[in-house]
Amino acid sequence: MRYALTNCVIYTKYDVLRDFAVIINGEIIEAVVPQAELETGIKTIDLQGNNLTAGFIDLQLNGCGGVMFNDQTSVETLEIMQETNLKSGCTSFLPTFITAPDENIKSAVKIMREYLNKHKNQALGLHIEGPFISVEKKGVHRPEYIREITPEMKDFLCENGDVITKITIAAENPTINYTPDFVKAGIIVSVGHSNATYEVAKAAFHKGATFATHLHNAMSPISSGRAMGVVGAVLDSDVYTGIIVDGVHINYGNVRIDKKIKGDKLCIVTDSLAAAGAPPELETFTFVGKTIYIRDGRCFDANGTIAGASITMIESIKNAVEFVEIPLAEAIRMSNLYPARAIGVDDRLGSVEKGKIANLAVFTSDYKVTATVLNGEWKPN
Repeated sequence: MRYALTNCVIYTKYDVLRDFAVIINGEIIEAVVPQAELETGIKTIDLQGNNLTAGFIDLQLNGCGGVMFNDQTSVETLEIMQETNLKSGCTSFLPTFITAPDENIKSAVKIMREYLNKHKNQALGLHIEGPFISVEKKGVHRPEYIREITPEMKDFLCENGDVITKITIAAENPTINYTPDFVKAGIIVSVGHSNATYEVAKAAFHKGATFATHLHNAMSPISSGRAMGVVGAVLDSDVYTGIIVDGVHINYGNVRIDKKIKGDKLCIVTDSLAAAGAPPELETFTFVGKTIYIRDGRCFDANGTIAGASITMIESIKNAVEFVEIPLAEAIRMSNLYPARAIGVDDRLGSVEKGKIANLAVFTSDYKVTATVLNGEWKPN
């Protein structure tokens, strides 16, 4: 199908265009042209002056829409997550599977492969967060499953590098020594859930880790002028990092400081759980065998430990603009272009450009998503 999206404010890679149209042909963006130059007779969809941008890409999503990938590991769960994401403008994501026994991780990899054989440009591969992390910075991860990797499991992960996009490892866990093997297999190594010193974390980046998992959360802080921790190593390295902009996980002032330092290496992630995009009557759910409670937008376990977020990508963008004072165009790039670059898919996703996949989001000036385009298919909310 060939059609044009008209009467909108288009956020391209770096420009904000008015009186332009985006022509979609099949699943591809054919062109971005002045609206006055549109050919006669082409089918058009009037976006009523709303914002049009590349679909958001969430690099850390445990669950949403009432389901959790760890606890309901199935293709159907991923499909529910994708449908939920579309309502908030998120067209692509990394399903995140946290600390679990080896057989559960292998099952998640199998399901990811089945999903990718069925769907394209939506879930973009698996993010395995743990179990090769720090007990001291475990968060809600179950400590009995935290461990070093075995040679057999290392080989399994590397053999499935085509469906595993990212793996989170603590810088002090001996598993980090296999970073070159993971990178060679096409897996991005992310430092996270780590209580390492600055020096140990920097060494992990020198080994080839290129990402850090949810900056500030579950990582050793800058605690003095001398002890910089993992946070200091991330801020002092040219690596990408995700950040949760829900006002619960991190003070907005910290996000503001991080943005000044990290620039285009700072990616908005949700780290959300089943509560995101779920009906308001959902009060509890299960995450790796634990009951998680939802109160006032917060998700926490019986001990009061924060257990992921309940925010969506469009809500995160709103917070970034309104509370962190990041310009809208830049907050959008933190949610599509920079995540696409971080995982190496910016050749086809992450911006409104000729030749890229037509994964797009339409939202109003008050951050209500009215429609998405997925692989060229128009999907009104």
